[in-house]
Order: sequence, then structure tokens, then C-alpha cells
Amino acid sequence: MVLPGRRQQRRLHHLDVGRAQLLDAAEEVFGRKGYHATTLKEVADLAEFSVGSVYSYFENKDDLYAHVFLRRGIEMVAAMRQAVEGGATPVDQLHRLVDAQVGFFRAHPHFGRLYLRTAITDLPALRTDLDTTQMATLREAWALQTDLFARGQRAGELRDGDPFALARLLSGIVSAFQATDPLVMGTGTAPGPATTGPTAALALLHAVVEDGFHR
Repeated sequence: MVLPGRRQQRRLHHLDVGRAQLLDAAEEVFGRKGYHATTLKEVADLAEFSVGSVYSYFENKDDLYAHVFLRRGIEMVAAMRQAVEGGATPVDQLHRLVDAQVGFFRAHPHFGRLYLRTAITDLPALRTDLDTTQMATLREAWALQTDLFARGQRAGELRDGDPFALARLLSGIVSAFQATDPLVMGTGTAPGPATTGPTAALALLHAVVEDGFHR
């Protein structure tokens, strides 16, 4: 295997940095405006690129949009994988999984808003290779959660039922929480009484998960 020379390494590093900056900018603009209302010029301006230079990294707006989801999807599944590999018991792992998902959206609120606001019909068609990667990432996410419920049932810790259905229910509960999380949605305050802040709301989510899934 021939390693690239220093000049080639610098060029590749420059491409990686430029690509990351464009993805960050696209994530922010798409998160604020949605896919259809966003233009490549807005993304390029925010990243301080020319519109023409965007095409050195991505085929078009659809391709850029798809790669925003692919990048964060891979990262989020990695965080979920780490969560279910730690913890002393399946119940511990369940709570770690909730923290991982909520924490990921809080760390990347532009993506969180984009993910939550985007209906399936709003997604542009992906190239076959991108669609394959995205579906593989989604399948791994479902498999991690489903396997956790199956292990928890065998250990007598988590409630009975179809593990996949329970995984879907958990995802629905977490998504509903994320859709009202002020640290993701940028509202500044949580809904409800003034004493209900992000920390208290997360504690309530964990209480709901405990009551709903702990055997």
C-alpha cells in the first residue's frame, strides 16, 4: 500500500475541512428553513464558499441534504451503540440509551430540528449507494434497541411484548420529548410551569421510561 505524499495529504485535509464546513452550514440552514426553502447560495454564503465551489464536494442540493443525514446518522448510531454496551444491567442501558439520543440532539440542535421537522415525503431521492448506507444505519439503530429489549426480557428486567414494537414505542416517546425540548427547538424555555426546566424535563422522561418499560 502506497501512502499519499505530504502535498496529497494537505489536499485531502483541505477537502475534508471544506466538506465539514459545508455540511455544518447546510445542517444549520436546512434546520432553520427546511429542504425546499433552502438554497445552495444560502449554504455557500454561511460557509463562506462560492456556489460553484459547492459542486466540488456535492452533486447538488439533494446530495448535500442527504449527506447531512448520513453524517449525523452514523454518529448517532455510534453513540447508541456505546450506550447499550455500557451499564450494569439492561435497565441501566435503557436509560443510557435515552440519554444518548437526547444528548445527541442537544449537542447538534440544528440537526435535531431538521430531523424532527422533516416528513418522509420531504426527503429527496438518494443515490443507490447513499440509500444503502442510510438504510443500513437505520437498521442498526432498530437492531440495537430491539436487542436491548430482548436481553432485558430474558433477564426478567424489561416488560414482555414484541421487542421491536417496544423499541418503536421507546423511539416515539423520545421523539415526542425532543420535539418539545427547548435545548433542541431553541425556544429558550420549556413548556409548562416555570420550574420545569430541561433537567427536570429529562428526569420526567426517565420516570416515564422506567414506569413504561421496567418489569
